[in-house]
Amino acid sequence: MTALPLDRFRTIGLDDLVARAEMLTRIDRKYLLTPTEAGEFLNRLTPSTEALSIDGSLAARYETVYFDTSDWASFRMSAHQRRVRMKVRTRTYVDSGVTFLEVKSRGASGVTVKERIPYDGGGDRLTIDARAYLADAATRLGLGGGLAYELFPVIRTTYDRSTLLAPDGAGRITVDTDLSWRLPDGATLDLPDLVIVETKSLSAASATDRLLWRAGHRPVPVSKFATGLAALNPDLPRNRWARILRGPFAARNLELAVAA
Repeated sequence: MTALPLDRFRTIGLDDLVARAEMLTRIDRKYLLTPTEAGEFLNRLTPSTEALSIDGSLAARYETVYFDTSDWASFRMSAHQRRVRMKVRTRTYVDSGVTFLEVKSRGASGVTVKERIPYDGGGDRLTIDARAYLADAATRLGLGGGLAYELFPVIRTTYDRSTLLAPDGAGRITVDTDLSWRLPDGATLDLPDLVIVETKSLSAASATDRLLWRAGHRPVPVSKFATGLAALNPDLPRNRWARILRGPFAARNLELAVAA
């Protein structure tokens, strides 16, 4: 597990975090850092920042399974930057075993909306009831409910996440480490030297974003779902993430992982 200087912050429980900043509707900005850069960033945050603590742990293990259609409808929405996009996933909090079925969508305004429900159908399958729920979500987005009945699991991601609450509840920050991607055919991509920092705010850039900018970091269009698929499947469109795929997601990392 990547060590981060999180113990300098006061802790907050999950119920308090959700009450103060659930952030299901938000603007997301993602940054790619090395573990050293992530440590420097965390040390620059004001001490009044609070860190989520669950059962005494400041990091939680996540396992996420993304679903798509045989013609990659969801992936192509992201690759071609469609005005309306939809991603479907199950997210399991490994330490507790709790799973949610989630829909992440983005409309023409660029605002990300996350909807989710508790789910006991298994992380890598969709029940009839789940597909009905997803069909309703797709219909509301103007994508057509039939999409929900064509979905199947296409990629699994695992990582450790630490969650921070900015002072005065002005936004949330997540820090993801020990990242790994795996396709159903067993191909894997492991990036232990990459940290994804994500800021979540209601609208304008936050103080956290400006802190990252002053350190020379800029938001990047990385997606654990779409960029991971592009890295592992060379047949898919990759222009949108070309610079990232030549850098942190470079083929040498993939080749080592697949050969292992």
